[in-house]
Amino acid sequence: MSEAETMPAGESRAGAGRAGSRAVPERKALLRDYVETILICVIFVVFSRAFVFQQSKIPSGSMMDTLLVGDYIMVNRFIHAPTSFEWEKAILPQRPIRRGDVVVFKWPPQPETDYIKRVVGLPGDTVELRHGTLFVNGERVDEPYVKNEYRRLDLKPHRPERVPPGHYFVLGDHRNASHDSRSWGTVPVELIKGRALLIWWSYEEEASDPYMRLPDRMKSWGDKVVHFFTRTRWSRCFDLIR
Repeated sequence: MSEAETMPAGESRAGAGRAGSRAVPERKALLRDYVETILICVIFVVFSRAFVFQQSKIPSGSMMDTLLVGDYIMVNRFIHAPTSFEWEKAILPQRPIRRGDVVVFKWPPQPETDYIKRVVGLPGDTVELRHGTLFVNGERVDEPYVKNEYRRLDLKPHRPERVPPGHYFVLGDHRNASHDSRSWGTVPVELIKGRALLIWWSYEEEASDPYMRLPDRMKSWGDKVVHFFTRTRWSRCFDLIR
């Protein structure tokens, strides 16, 4: 006769009850673990988007050929942010803005709109454009990222302009198609959101309105799902932005 057959019926039911009561807390503990993990992930993503990285899409051709319409980029928001403690620099290294940096900033005439351009003049610099060629502090700047056909050789020269303290002079790499400091002035440092870091995905598409309506936005994403493999510019994915 087996042990189960000799065990009193009452004791067997009591044992089953204890097993069931143990299973309930275990399920609650498992659920709590899942919830905590999800919350931690959400907090990390929100923190990263708010203070470290930002995702942006290039809607126009003003930065061609460095950035194309349909490039999706990661922006390092922390590299130029002000710090209060030394440990912040150790965790997320920072440095001043340099000439040649591609930065994302709030457009001064309309701060709710983000722009992306290349810094060509630092505070105190004198910036000048002579028939499409850039001069900083009287010296010609070599710009391999600007194609000759993207310079307006017949454009009226931009007279020497001194960059005020705490401001930056920015230009698009496609000088013929860029709305930049030549027309609306310099960018205050407090409006600069971060440095463009890399292209994480690139999709061949037409220039679009970044503030398109929800139905148009859904249609756009539907097209991306359908044509993901055929229109993705694979060679540009995960390219560093220089």
